[in-house]
Amino acid sequence: MPRLTRLLIAVAAALHVLPVSAAERVDVELVLAVDVSLSMSPIELKIQRDGYAAALTHERVLQAIAEGAYGKIAVTYFEWAGVNTRHVIVPWTIIANKADAERVVARLSAQPPNSARRTSIASALEFGADLFAESEFIGTKRVIDISGDGPNNQGAPVETARDAVVEQGIVINGLPLMTTGGFASTFDVVDLDRYYTDCVIGGPGAFMIPVNDWSQFPEAVRRKLVLELADQRSPLWRAEMADGKRPLVLAQATPATDCLVGEKMWRDRSWNWEQK
Repeated sequence: MPRLTRLLIAVAAALHVLPVSAAERVDVELVLAVDVSLSMSPIELKIQRDGYAAALTHERVLQAIAEGAYGKIAVTYFEWAGVNTRHVIVPWTIIANKADAERVVARLSAQPPNSARRTSIASALEFGADLFAESEFIGTKRVIDISGDGPNNQGAPVETARDAVVEQGIVINGLPLMTTGGFASTFDVVDLDRYYTDCVIGGPGAFMIPVNDWSQFPEAVRRKLVLELADQRSPLWRAEMADGKRPLVLAQATPATDCLVGEKMWRDRSWNWEQK
């Protein structure tokens, strides 16, 4: 057998047995899905961005990351409204220390947020789940962290989308925004926290933290991140769980809320102006 042929066979064999470059392992793959529907005022949109920026660089959040088995997480941040509005602001990025977190904050601050029509929590969840397929990381846990100020009123039924995402092994946690500082809307629901509990969050240990006033937002985001990232055996996690200032509600086995309330309100509207 010619020497060149033997060399090519050896190279081919070596390439066959060499492992494909392994994806980087992290403690959590975290998708931050943030509502920018028209019911949110420009000031509120800025409060959201600033709240996430403050939380991601908070000492407790960084401590929760550092205490993980790998000491790092992968995070991506996108903003959503209707079925055609999903904008990735921060692509998948590693956070292992404060410098990493500050780089994420710089991306958040680079351009102002833009609002858009309608509210499709279902599409946001579907888009968030798809982002995991694009991730170059392998997380011990995969979480979609979704905030919003109203019920689903466009796209698939939210329960259907939620169940499909949870079946993929993804946990969905919520941050219902029950605030009154923005634009009033006929499409608001009084018990948005109950709606999120029954219709949006799901998966093992899923929870939601309601925000009743925008002054609570930075703390609520910080607390939610710590609970998502810290080990449940750590003093840090237990301290956050013991904080009674902000209620934490776990997903319920038997929902009591009409999960199509948003669609019904939209169907029964008496005008054509699309506010959300």
